[in-house]
Amino acid sequence: MMMKTTVKIFALAIISIAMAYQPANAQLTGQQVMEKVYNNPSGDDTQGSLTMTLTNSRGEQRIRTLKQFIKDDGKMEKKIMFFVSPADVKNTSFMSWSYTDGRSDDQWIYLPALKRTKRISSDGKSDYFMGSDFTYDDLGDRHPNQDNHKLLREEKVDGKECYVVESTSKESGYMYSKTITWVMKDNYLGLKREFYDERGRLLKVLTIEKFDKVDGFWTILETEMHNVQKDHKTNMRFNDVQKNKGITESKFTERSMTLGI
Repeated sequence: MMMKTTVKIFALAIISIAMAYQPANAQLTGQQVMEKVYNNPSGDDTQGSLTMTLTNSRGEQRIRTLKQFIKDDGKMEKKIMFFVSPADVKNTSFMSWSYTDGRSDDQWIYLPALKRTKRISSDGKSDYFMGSDFTYDDLGDRHPNQDNHKLLREEKVDGKECYVVESTSKESGYMYSKTITWVMKDNYLGLKREFYDERGRLLKVLTIEKFDKVDGFWTILETEMHNVQKDHKTNMRFNDVQKNKGITESKFTERSMTLGI
């Protein structure tokens, strides 16, 4: 009896060790990949200039310039943008607070013509931001626990080895039926993302046009969002990027939105 018990305990120990052990080259799950994207180190704060170029189906362009400030304390990421030009959008500002506990983002927009700050409602997050191809939801920082993630495959894109992950919202009524993200294996930046509308048709494609290390942190420097259904594009180029300059909390308030840069 003692021998049988000893053998049984030994067998259970072997099984437990085998289940706990995961080889270094074991394939990640879709959830693990998107968590690595979300937790990618970016520094305590980031600031710089943004150039937003809107291009319609006829090739006509509108160019807008902004200043952007981001602060991340590990529990919350705060982002604020101030429009600098042209005159018809100057002094408009947008602010977003994203939470690491999975709560929905809090967002506000200040419209100088109305001289008031408006909070973006949950229903309003599907609206497009200032005529661009980015919705308010796109400008936030979606937590990986808000979606179900499935690793579809691994493939090479533009010479970069990528994980391909399909994400579907856990919430009913979300504006996208699914997104598909190509995540680079070497730095866990999303190289490309496809957005599908409520009927399952491809709506938009977001691509990273340029990225590099800034002060030791992988940073996205240029993106393009292409609305394939409208054939309209928004290019966002990040210039003069600076990290860890000690941006104060007072920068991320409704009062700051009204005061400008």
